Amino acid sequence: MAKVLVAYASLTGNTEEMAELIVEGIREEGGEAVLKAVTDCNAMEINSYEGVLLGAYTWGDGELPDEFLDFYEEMDDLDLSTSKSAAFGSGDTGYEIYCGAVDRIEEKLKERGANILQESLKIEYGPSATEKEACRQFGRQFIKACMAVT
Repeated sequence: MAKVLVAYASLTGNTEEMAELIVEGIREEGGEAVLKAVTDCNAMEINSYEGVLLGAYTWGDGELPDEFLDFYEEMDDLDLSTSKSAAFGSGDTGYEIYCGAVDRIEEKLKERGANILQESLKIEYGPSATEKEACRQFGRQFIKACMAVT
């Protein structure tokens, strides 16, 4: 069974809640998930897992949060051509660029050669009851896709 790193940055708890729900979905499908705040790990750890899900809230006008910057820059030194990945995060449609940090993470993963297994998950603020299930489904779909890709 695939082992997945779910690393996130969260200020208000919204993205952390998303990450926890995604992990639930992965585990429901029998996958193994390791949940870490991005400040408690480094990008080099990505290559120790079959899959990686990276999440962040968007700060200001589409920017990555400060606590994600070191991890993001460390990714420049990685060859992720064997990594299966996807991105997720929370944002605010009141800003011109909605969930821009999620887009930046996905772009970085692609730039480093990662195999993006599914479309990014973006949620405004914290997940509603329906969106909570969408987060679990995101995790379930990811682990299924992870196991299908060799």
